[in-house]
This record gives sequence, C-alpha cells and structure tokens, in this order.
Amino acid sequence: MRIAFDVSPLSHPPLGIGNYIRGSLGGLVEAAGGEHEIVAFAPTSLKGPERIRAALAGIDVELRTWRLPLSHALRTAWSIAGLPAAERLLGGFDVLHFSDWMFPSQRAGVRATTIHDLVPLHHPEWTTPRTRSMHARKYRNTARTCDVVFVNSRYTGEDVIATLGVPADRVHVAHPAARDEFSSDGPAADLGAPYILTVATLEPRKNLQTLVDAHRLLGGNLLLAVAGGEGWGDQPELSDTRIRRLGFVSDDELARLYRGAAVVVYPSRFEGFGIPVLEAMACGCPVVVSSHPSLDEASGDASVRVDPDDPAAIAAGIERGLRERERLATVGLEHAASFTWRAVGETFLRGYEEAARR
Repeated sequence: MRIAFDVSPLSHPPLGIGNYIRGSLGGLVEAAGGEHEIVAFAPTSLKGPERIRAALAGIDVELRTWRLPLSHALRTAWSIAGLPAAERLLGGFDVLHFSDWMFPSQRAGVRATTIHDLVPLHHPEWTTPRTRSMHARKYRNTARTCDVVFVNSRYTGEDVIATLGVPADRVHVAHPAARDEFSSDGPAADLGAPYILTVATLEPRKNLQTLVDAHRLLGGNLLLAVAGGEGWGDQPELSDTRIRRLGFVSDDELARLYRGAAVVVYPSRFEGFGIPVLEAMACGCPVVVSSHPSLDEASGDASVRVDPDDPAAIAAGIERGLRERERLATVGLEHAASFTWRAVGETFLRGYEEAARR
C-alpha cells in the first residue's frame, strides 16, 4: 500500500495530539517493515517544515511539506471546498489518513482519520471558538466520509459511535504509549525540595485550580511543580511561593521531572486517553489520577483514583500515593510497558486492510 499520512499538527510544539501523531507514525513505519510506502505530508506555516522535520527525526519516512502563508485559513478553505483532491499534491495512494486540522478530499482509496476526543462537542465552554469550529467540521466530515476511524481509547470509541453515529465496525482502538525518552533509567530533577508534579496546558479542562486548592490543604514542604504551555480560559492561581511554574519543557527535561517527583497528579475533567499518566508510570513515579472514566484505560489498576472536583479527595489521594509509592511504582512500570507504538501501527494497518476489503 501507499499510505499518505497527515502530520500538519507537528508544526506546533508537540502536545497530546502531536505526540500521538509522532508516536503512531513511528509505530506504523515499524509495523510496515518496509512492505508499504508511507508518505508524511503537511501544508504548513512558513516555519513548519523545519519543526516537522525535527519532530520526525529518527522515523524513516518520506516527508512532503508545502510552506503557506495563512496556512490555517488555507487548510480550512481546502477542506471546505473539497478541491483539489489530495492526489493533485501527492500522486496516487491507497490510503489517506488525515489528522485534526484538515480533511482534504480524495478521488480513491481508503479514507481514514484519528479522533482523540469529543470535548468540543460535549464541553464547548472548555475550548476556543477556533477549536470548536475546526473540530465540528472535521467530525461531520468523518461521520459522512471515512471508511475507518481510529480512536485512542475504548471510551472515545464508544463516544464516537454513540455521538457521531459512526458504525462500530469502522472504529478501531489504538491506545497510545509512552515514548522511549520516558524511562525509569536516567537522571532525576532536583527542585530543592520534595515536589508534586502535574503536566498540563493551562486550560479549564485540566482542572489545575482544584489541584492548587488540594495542595494548600497538604501544608508541609511539598512543592507543586506545574509543567505545561500557556493555554486559555480561567487560569489557576500559581503565585504561591510553594508553587513552581515551569512552562513548556522538552521531553528529556520532562522525563527528569517525572523521575524526581514524589508523586504525579493528573486531575483532568475529561481526556481522550491521558498520555502523561503512562509517561509518569514509565518513569517509575506513582500517579494520582482523576476518576473520570475517560482515564480508566490509561490508569488501569496502577494509580490512585480521585474525584477531580474535590480538593480534599485529591489531597488524600496524594497522601496515599506517597504512602504506597513503592507498590505504585512497580505496578505502574508493568502497566506502562503493556502499551507500545508498534501495536498502534499494527492496528492502523489492520484497519486500512479491512476497509480496503469492504
């Protein structure tokens, strides 16, 4: 097969979706084993090609990018207009796998996409107007045109079937994994005192204010370290002297932070999967996780689950995580190791082949 794989979001710093694209493409190349031709492509911003090339370093794939001014507007116009067909840019292909930022038309071949969550539909108040409009168009197009839809969890898959009306036999679960950088081997960060770590963009869905309130209840000398980029909406109060705002950090630095943390807390109100949960476990750190069912698969039986809307419950969960640190670290390492990017690639290939037979 010749597979055209959209990597446009990698023109931005890789957060959840970008990390999934990078990991899943690597897994697809590994699973293909040279038997299939894979072309990564992106109509992107003027600085996008360099960022995408850096993100895909080490992945043996043909890369085609096109520098465009006003790239978001042009991708949107291309998707809405339905012209030109993707073959005009890429030549013939057997599979077109598009991502979150566009849904180009095609003349032939299997049509595939990945849906990470339906947050913009269920909780529009947690998203920006641009995100709502972009994703709403993509969801409609997916339900109407896609031969196969990949999702990052069973929870998201059931949501796609129920909410978008996609037939169940077209939905395939492809759980993400922790990348190789996230390992218990290696140096640990030292912030000068024991610390709780949370990893999230500063946006309402990540629920960081409730974690800040829980941190206040703990007292003592535990710092709260917050790693993640700038976001939108109501912002958490991070001016306390016992809170360290770290901003966006590299994968290597994040791995050091995980290894050095007393406990990692992920209090999100809603996720597609929750990759940081696996990353923390892979680094040997105990994890306290929101009890929302969208995080069940990431958590397994290897974390402390807490009510994300109750600061006292989160504080109690942190104390339990500290008490059971050794046990949680052991079961977390085992749980994280059960997820691999190669398995994602194998799921993609199986989904493409089943759709082609239909």
